[in-house]
Amino acid sequence: MAETADVESIRDTDERKQNLVDSYKAVMEVSWNFDYETSIDKVNDLYKRAKTNQWNADDLDWDVAIDPSNPIMRRENTQYYDMPFFKRLSAQQQETFIAHSTAQMLSQFLHGEQGALLTASTITHGVEDVRAKYYAASQTMDEARHVEVYDRYVNKIAMHYPMVGWLKDLIDVTLKTENVHKIMIGMNMIVEGLALGAFNNMYQQTDEPLLKSITFNVMRDESRHVSFGHVFLGPRVAAMHQDDREDLAQFAFDAVGILVNGQKDVDPGFMKVLEVSNINPQDFMAGMKEAAEQGLVQDLPPGQVHSLKDLMIPALVRAGLITTRTKELFEQAGVPVNEDLTVLEAMEDAKSDQSILNQQGASY
Repeated sequence: MAETADVESIRDTDERKQNLVDSYKAVMEVSWNFDYETSIDKVNDLYKRAKTNQWNADDLDWDVAIDPSNPIMRRENTQYYDMPFFKRLSAQQQETFIAHSTAQMLSQFLHGEQGALLTASTITHGVEDVRAKYYAASQTMDEARHVEVYDRYVNKIAMHYPMVGWLKDLIDVTLKTENVHKIMIGMNMIVEGLALGAFNNMYQQTDEPLLKSITFNVMRDESRHVSFGHVFLGPRVAAMHQDDREDLAQFAFDAVGILVNGQKDVDPGFMKVLEVSNINPQDFMAGMKEAAEQGLVQDLPPGQVHSLKDLMIPALVRAGLITTRTKELFEQAGVPVNEDLTVLEAMEDAKSDQSILNQQGASY
């Protein structure tokens, strides 16, 4: 009887876990290459940096005490801090809201990093250049480590939120394409650009030491990942037939469109944040409107990076993936095409991984 009960328990557990699995078939060409040299020196440089900068999540201070009832993010660095509506909330509501909204954000980091793990492994077997395979394999290891640290951190503060729909759609579209170049556009330029900006902003907003350490290490990896999309794909795009270039440019526009259009709606996970914080959604929306009328609503606090404007669009421009035709499409969609590479190049500085430290005044 005991054995039967164990079998039933295993079956119930498997069925419950299966509900958390989303599987589909993705067709991808596998590329062997017996030429072990490369014509892209910068890919070799990135691979060397990747080997040098591997880090072990176990070396971080996981014993640090974190009280989820206290703000992980500094109140003054949140977009809500100066809003009259936020100031009218009780201290407990403010703390709960900041903690849960932070957890909801960190859950997106966790889910997004799993998506990056899947795409990086796909690039490894699909890209032709063997040294690019080396690098993509190192990125796969990076992404596995990122999933590990964010899973451990979210578990530590005991707050999980589901993946936002538009992020899942963006990564699924990227994974389902049969073209390895499109996968690199979707991941190394768009999703990684989104991540790099978000991590930079998180680093500036938090004083919690474990999260600070995690974010610094992840940012250092992500700067290489964004660089890889440029140094490998850029020359190939330049050498393509115009029709092929337009095909990639259209994919880039459509992918960015998923992100932009998806963020117009309130995510169900954020509604859950309001629920656990005992905040009436209608009161919250009215409070946001009140703040907007007073000029207190802004996209980002001063000094932070706008992922789309400062990183993603410049990365696509630099790689030749915004053509005259798609530039008009972006502008019609209300997405200005920013050609200024200053922020992008500063954050992916290939000369020194100390650039993060220099910019942020941190110590490793």
